[in-house]
Amino acid sequence: MNVAMLLSGGVDSSVALCRLRELGYRHVTAFYLKIWLEDELAHIGECPWEDDLHYARSVADRLSVPFEVVSLQEAYYERVVDYALAELRAGRTPSPDIFCNQRVKFGVFWERIAGGAGRFDAVATGHYARIERTGDRVLLKRAPDPVKDQTYFLSHLSREQLARAIFPVGDLHKQDVRRLAREWDLPNQERPDSQGICFLGTIRYPEFVRHYLGERPGDIIERSTGRVLGEHRGYWFHTIGQRQGLGLGNGPWYVVGKDVERNVVFVAHADEVSDVAVSEFRVGSLTWINEAPPCDTPLSLKLRHGPQTIGCRLFPDGNGALRVVMKTPDRGVAPGQFAVFYDGEVCLGSGRILEPASQRSGSPEIVASTAPGSAG
Repeated sequence: MNVAMLLSGGVDSSVALCRLRELGYRHVTAFYLKIWLEDELAHIGECPWEDDLHYARSVADRLSVPFEVVSLQEAYYERVVDYALAELRAGRTPSPDIFCNQRVKFGVFWERIAGGAGRFDAVATGHYARIERTGDRVLLKRAPDPVKDQTYFLSHLSREQLARAIFPVGDLHKQDVRRLAREWDLPNQERPDSQGICFLGTIRYPEFVRHYLGERPGDIIERSTGRVLGEHRGYWFHTIGQRQGLGLGNGPWYVVGKDVERNVVFVAHADEVSDVAVSEFRVGSLTWINEAPPCDTPLSLKLRHGPQTIGCRLFPDGNGALRVVMKTPDRGVAPGQFAVFYDGEVCLGSGRILEPASQRSGSPEIVASTAPGSAG
């Protein structure tokens, strides 16, 4: 089997490459994906792609693995960044890391390397997730490390994409990956983990937003009273459930809604924020890795990357959408973001949040249209 290993320069993908060799894969080529933002946005923040490339090449050389650099700048813009900017302008919360995996790493990259001759059979990455294959079924299962589990970001992959995926570190905890990196004396063994969105490197997300959408000052209004509490620099900098970066006193305050046309951000104090938590919402753009689960089946979901899950049930809502009823209300349900569904340890798939459908009894109605900000 010929395997294309995506090597980022970080410790996870480097240990994944070592484990591939340990597991008996002998025909492996390592690839570093060079993306357009690394050059385009270099003036607004430190862009470490040269360091990434150096470490990726060093690891490949250490293991005597062939190494190639693939430039995907145009594809990244068209398939991920353009989508993220459109969502932000519309007042929604994009999930660019989900599309980074579905459209680029397992999408255009595969299209580029597979070719007519079928040069490669699989794509391997350093993601924390497990794959179980049974006949024609491919199950995506959570990693044993609940903090590092990355099934949220892989949930929009198709069964065909997962069928040719390999996650060599998916059964490990982060501490085990670090230990193996030291045992194998990898050159990046002590390199810190990358943070933030996949295509930004160390560039801060607000700087990315400001570069493309600029600033548009508007009012921050207390939802319950209508009082103007302060000023924001543009609704696209804020997302539902956000607490940091509002610049308001006597807090904590949370973003609970937005009015895009009026350029208003609504907030609620911590004492009242539970009143605007939603217990139901709608999802569309559904992708099921295998078959859709039966309606009214007890499931769990993630509204964002992280260990927390919420019990839920799904019901038809017309036009291919589903109504999601949660066991516990949540104040961070943001249209545009993805809800990811699980049956125990198995990730079933995901859908894009359309709008809050209802809230807890007695709470005010949330303005339709919500919030951008950091994805996940």
